Amino acid sequence: MPPVRSPLPTETFWRRIARELNRSRARLSIRYGRFGLYLALALILGDVLLPIEASAQTEFPRFASLRAERVNVRSGPGVRYPIVWVFVRRGLPIEVTAEFKFWRKIRDRDGSEGWVHQGLISGTRTALVVGTMRPLHDGPSETTPAILFAEPGVQGELLACRDSWCETRIAGRVGWMQRDHLWGVRAEENFE
Repeated sequence: MPPVRSPLPTETFWRRIARELNRSRARLSIRYGRFGLYLALALILGDVLLPIEASAQTEFPRFASLRAERVNVRSGPGVRYPIVWVFVRRGLPIEVTAEFKFWRKIRDRDGSEGWVHQGLISGTRTALVVGTMRPLHDGPSETTPAILFAEPGVQGELLACRDSWCETRIAGRVGWMQRDHLWGVRAEENFE
């Protein structure tokens, strides 16, 4: 059986394909050139102006918590910086001390600092019990009965803080704990 021949030699076939692609690109660049320019300009300005605007409205330091179960902490604000340690506890309270574009400089309870991507930080407020065994009271007073006793390092969600007491959820139980028994809230901070 004789070999089947293509109607065009291979070299001519690929030249024709390349010529058609170039024509298509030229038509697209003419049609979408101005739109593409505006889109690129908007992306550049958005990337430059948004972090400046966000940092102007944000106060430092502020408390937040970790969103993921595993969070890499880097020596600088970017993926090119080496990982210095890894957090392996979701909801751990951290203190945000600075920001650079999409990166936040954080500090943990021990004072260790590093950089984390903003997507790994949550606005949910949490706190750690510090000191010795601490009571979680039924109300914002030492005279109310204790619901449970929490050991140092126990993590809880902060629901509200006023005066010297914080409403906290620990192990599914909601109660009140003295502010100075918690790390994750400033002494003068009140919120609902």
